[in-house]
Amino acid sequence: MSLLSNSFLRVLLPALPALLCASVFSQTQTIRPKVVVVSYFEVGRDTGDRPGELQFWVERDHLSRSIDVPGMSRPVRANAAGTEIAVAVGPGNINPAVNLMALGADPRFDLRQSHWLLNGIAGISPADGTIGDAVWTDFVINGDLAKEIDPREKPADWTDGFLSLDGVKPSDPKGGDHWEDDVRQWKGTDAHANRRGNVIRLNLDLMRWAFNLTRNMQLQEYAQMRALREKYKGFAGTASGPRVQTGANLATEIFWHGKLMDAWAHRWVAYETDGVAHLGTTAMNDTGSLLALHALTLQGKADWNRVLLLRTASNFDMPPPGMTAAENLEHERHGGYTAYFPSLEAAYTVGHRIVAEWLR
Repeated sequence: MSLLSNSFLRVLLPALPALLCASVFSQTQTIRPKVVVVSYFEVGRDTGDRPGELQFWVERDHLSRSIDVPGMSRPVRANAAGTEIAVAVGPGNINPAVNLMALGADPRFDLRQSHWLLNGIAGISPADGTIGDAVWTDFVINGDLAKEIDPREKPADWTDGFLSLDGVKPSDPKGGDHWEDDVRQWKGTDAHANRRGNVIRLNLDLMRWAFNLTRNMQLQEYAQMRALREKYKGFAGTASGPRVQTGANLATEIFWHGKLMDAWAHRWVAYETDGVAHLGTTAMNDTGSLLALHALTLQGKADWNRVLLLRTASNFDMPPPGMTAAENLEHERHGGYTAYFPSLEAAYTVGHRIVAEWLR
C-alpha cells in the first residue's frame, strides 16, 4: 500500500462514524411532529411497569417507535405517523435544557411548527389548591437564582433568608426604575423572559385557550385524597375537591417542604414578578425547558409561543396542622405521594384534551 493510501486511511477512518451517521440521517425521513409532549421522569421502562410521567403518553397514544438521540437521557417515543412524539428529560432544571437542545439539534426532527406540552406532577400549597388539581401555568420563576443566608443566621426582622441578587436585604428592590425584569412593564401576551432567565412568561393567549377548553373537566378524588385534604382546615385551596385552574410555577433544584418554605414561595413568586403572578405549583424543571425552547426559537428551530405547561398536584408542599415537616416527608415519599396516580391521570387526561386539538 502506498504512503498516500496510508495517509488517506489515517484521515478517513476517524471520520467514518460521522460520515455513516450523516448517511443514515440523509436516508431517514424527516419527522415533523405536530405535538411534542415533554415529561420529566420515568420510573423504569417506558411501558408495562409502574408508571412515571411518560408512560401513559407512550401506552395510550401508541408511541411505539423508539428513537435514540445523541445527548438525550432517554429515547424519543413517536407514533407511526410521526405526528406526536414524547420525551422524558429530567430531573432538575439543567437536564431538561440539555436534552431539549440535543433534540433540537438532531437533523431528523423538524420542530419549527410543533406545539409543545410540558407536563408533570408537582407540589401545591393548601392556600391555593388541593392534591389532584391541574394547573395551567402562566409564569415560571427560578427559585434558585438568588442570594441565601441560612435562616439560623438571618437577622431577626427578616421573614426568611432569601434575597435578590441585587440586594443586601429582602426588602431591597431588584433594580432601578424600568429595569427589564419589572414584569409590570412587559407588553403583549407573547412568551417572554427577563435578561437573567429566572422569570419567564408563557404565551398567555394560548394558556387561556387551554384553560377554557378544560376548566370544567372532572378530576379524580379518592377517599384517601379527601381525607388528607380535610386535614387542612381553614386553607382556601382545600375547601373543595380537585379542579382545573391557573397559576405560576416555582422551579427549584431542591425539593423543599414545610410551612416556612411555603411562605417563602408565595413571597418569592410575588417579589420576582412584581406582584403580577401568584403561586400555583412547585416543581424543579420548567425554567430549563423553557430557556432551551427560547434558544431553539432564536435559532429558528422551534417556536416557544406554541408552548403550554400543565402541572398536576401529587402532594402538598407543607404538612397538615399537628404534623412536622419531617414527619410529613415520611408519609409523602417520592413516587408514593397520596395523589401520585391521580396526578398522573390528570396530567394525561387534561393534557390530552389539548393534544387532541393540536392533532386535528
